[in-house]
Amino acid sequence: MNHQSIVDKINIHKKQPNLRYRLKEEVEVFTNLLFYTLFDIETPVQQNLEKLEEQFDSLVDLACWQSEKPCKKVWTNYVQKLPTILENLNMDAEATVNCDPASLSIEEVYMAYPGFYAIAIYRLAHELYKIGFPLVPRLMTEYAHRQTGVDINPGAQIGNYFHIDHGTGVVIGETAIIKNHVKIYQGVTLGGLYVAKHLQQTKRHPTIEDNVTIYANATILGGKTVIGANSIIGGNSWLTASVPPNSTVYHSPEIKIKTQTDV
Repeated sequence: MNHQSIVDKINIHKKQPNLRYRLKEEVEVFTNLLFYTLFDIETPVQQNLEKLEEQFDSLVDLACWQSEKPCKKVWTNYVQKLPTILENLNMDAEATVNCDPASLSIEEVYMAYPGFYAIAIYRLAHELYKIGFPLVPRLMTEYAHRQTGVDINPGAQIGNYFHIDHGTGVVIGETAIIKNHVKIYQGVTLGGLYVAKHLQQTKRHPTIEDNVTIYANATILGGKTVIGANSIIGGNSWLTASVPPNSTVYHSPEIKIKTQTDV
């Protein structure tokens, strides 16, 4: 097989006309600049918004494959939502300071807490998801996932004062609903009860009501599963059914004492 035939065969199997990895890289640059614009005190807002608009225009060219969709109008609508997004993220940072005795300052939360960073990128991506801007919101949250180990689908609906402690291994599915003042710890999964393509347009992930705390490695599955307000879900719990308000759910380990015959 000569060199040209190898090239020809590779080109035959490159079947995705819209698969440009440059889009992924440019989304990451856009996400970083957006984060700095909102939080870094030394970053000029006006100047950066102009840069962000230019970058967004490039994302539109790469991501809007269906010309009938008015992607060019997305930025104008999106930029108007940034003050509210920032206000909500400040509430999340306050929740972390108030919840975590290890936090030394709110500046530490903004700069050093992976859970907060993942929430920030989720909130910024979620508004684009609601508008229907293709692929970019998912690339934003996957970038945060790679940075933090926290996987939040941009379609999830999350209320105010949300706190993720430690963060690593947290998974929050596309149709999950999380209300206000919820705290979750590392390894928590809010997932689907089972996976099937025909469920794409249905609610597959649980609802978490106000003031719920979910401890490490708990797994809560199913679109009909509701965790009632003010409940505490203990570590390593496995739930596929609803829990009434004010409940405490915990995993009971099985303890077996080794005898001489077991040695």
